[in-house]
Amino acid sequence: MNMKRKEIAIIILISIILALTISLVRSINAFLYALLAVFIVIIGNVIAKKIAAYILDSEIEIKLWEIRQYGFRTHWHLKKPFPLGAFLPLIVTFLTVGYVYWMACFSFDVKPKVYRAAKRWGLYSFSEMTEWHMGIIAASGVFINLVMAGIGYLLGFTDFARFNIYFAAFNMIPLSDLDGNKVFFGSIVMWSFLAALSLIALGYAFLLV
Repeated sequence: MNMKRKEIAIIILISIILALTISLVRSINAFLYALLAVFIVIIGNVIAKKIAAYILDSEIEIKLWEIRQYGFRTHWHLKKPFPLGAFLPLIVTFLTVGYVYWMACFSFDVKPKVYRAAKRWGLYSFSEMTEWHMGIIAASGVFINLVMAGIGYLLGFTDFARFNIYFAAFNMIPLSDLDGNKVFFGSIVMWSFLAALSLIALGYAFLLV
């Protein structure tokens, strides 16, 4: 369950960006509180996914959500991937005047460990990760955020609870390379359950504002 320097740098960068969009720099205290809360939200999500990957004899690397393709035709693509995960929170906050916090900023790459096939299937070669496996890994992060939201609410940390719910809900959108897309193609039943749970939690989150 190693965390590479690049992954740590990405998590810190996104934590700062999200804290800025949430606090709108009202005060240094508001920013620092948002930064700590968002950092814990993200770390909880990442650790859950890394544990799930470890159980499935694989490993994941967290990365910024990037886009390259901007159309349906193969030649409609950017020369270099655009780090949408770093810019979309700022754009959405600006366009909605701070009423909406876009919190889906990450994706991940997954690869099986070299001994996966031998450990699980002996001589039978089955070392590749399927969409089901990737869906399980992605779903674990969303699920832990909803659990953390419940704990935060019970302990009286309503803002922390809301941030977890927003993070889970936005990441359940089946778009591009987001977690929700991985869950959707891994299992439509699992996606439907988590999406419904996220929407219910989102309804409660609006009541907490």
